[in-house]
Amino acid sequence: MASVKADTLNSANHNTACLSNNSVDNALRQNTTTSRGILSDDIGWKAKLNIPQKDNRKKTADVTETKGNEFEDFCLKRNLLMGIFEKGWEKPSPIQEASIPIALLGRDILARAKNGTGKTGAYIIPVLQRVNTNLNHIQALVIVPTRELALQTSQICIEVSKYIKARVMVTTGGTSLKDDIMRIYENVHIIIATPGRILDLMEKNVAQMDKCNMLVLDEADKLLSQDFKGMLDKVISYLPKERQILLYSATFPLTVEQFMRKHLKEPYEINLMDELTLKGVTQYYAFVQERQKVHCLNTLFSKLQINQSIIFCNSTQRVELLAKKITELGYSCYYIHARMSQQHRNRVFHDFRAGLCRNLVCSDLFTRGIDIQAVNVVINFDFPKMAETYLHRIGRSGRFGHLGIAINLITYDDRFSLHRIEQELGTEIKPIPKVIDKSLYVSEYQVEEDEGNVSK
Repeated sequence: MASVKADTLNSANHNTACLSNNSVDNALRQNTTTSRGILSDDIGWKAKLNIPQKDNRKKTADVTETKGNEFEDFCLKRNLLMGIFEKGWEKPSPIQEASIPIALLGRDILARAKNGTGKTGAYIIPVLQRVNTNLNHIQALVIVPTRELALQTSQICIEVSKYIKARVMVTTGGTSLKDDIMRIYENVHIIIATPGRILDLMEKNVAQMDKCNMLVLDEADKLLSQDFKGMLDKVISYLPKERQILLYSATFPLTVEQFMRKHLKEPYEINLMDELTLKGVTQYYAFVQERQKVHCLNTLFSKLQINQSIIFCNSTQRVELLAKKITELGYSCYYIHARMSQQHRNRVFHDFRAGLCRNLVCSDLFTRGIDIQAVNVVINFDFPKMAETYLHRIGRSGRFGHLGIAINLITYDDRFSLHRIEQELGTEIKPIPKVIDKSLYVSEYQVEEDEGNVSK
């Protein structure tokens, strides 16, 4: 797995997102002073909000090792702050702390951070801050690789923009093009889309992008893979020359570097990847024969305290077969893969997120950015061949610094892949013990002993 050259992404100073440029430092200090000054005029505004109950589960350093900034320090619009707090976001995570102030200055950003550490908030907040709701044209475009991630991101954007009344539209393949055309004519401010659909709307001259000065690429490594070859170059050709590009990813293959050199102007680079896997995900393996896998899975279900689990297979056919077996064993189970109709996929995704089912069997369609906080167990029923795939799969557990476990069912043929992936990711996958400590993955065992202390 190739990475962007070390000399561009290994600076510790980048991790703290402190620009050496004095004018930028002064601007940020002025913003902080102004923001705090405004807030002091009306101290009671926050008390009137409908803020969710505080999450007291233990969090790992992936999201707690910050410089101590508050969202108020970024000089954000009051109405945007209201949406942020009502969403339950208490303090900025490291990637948000590093990239929000830079994005607000209008600079291009190349950011590398782990799955599940708040990348969506890192770009949604500056997008909403910079959108002018008095103007009736598209001002920001967010592109993601999968339909499910587009739906999830748009929902987050709608919730956070609750009080600023930005008009947000999601458009993906597999849905009615006619409906999208009707909606886009209602003067949308922000579009969240998959590449093929938004390109279609641009080529039909429906999505007018000549005044869209912000482009966000989430899961950029996937967007720049062969699956979407050349699409982003075409999308960018419809944008104005003066634009800002924010690029976020957990892994940076060479395609990202090539894209950066072609389209980004002196990008500010952030690298928070001191290690690749999440600190909160404990990884285990169990050696099994292929014919023993279902029996082993049944044993795991009976022994583990699963809140929700995601189970990965390497093919759509095996996804459906395994889901059928799990249902026959008497456990609630959904499945999802790319060959299903979009309407069916949407229903499964929505219901699983709502907690209507405990287990979800899926293909690698579901590895990208899907954020379901309740998932505390990921099982690789089929072990992946690529380290990158493994990284994204296990990242579905341990979201936003919380704890979770990943269990890999390893056959004789998988043994070399297991060793290689351990080496490539610099991680340890341990033999599964007879009893797994519940404090590693069950939320009731993870409550902070002292609310004033942040887990390190």
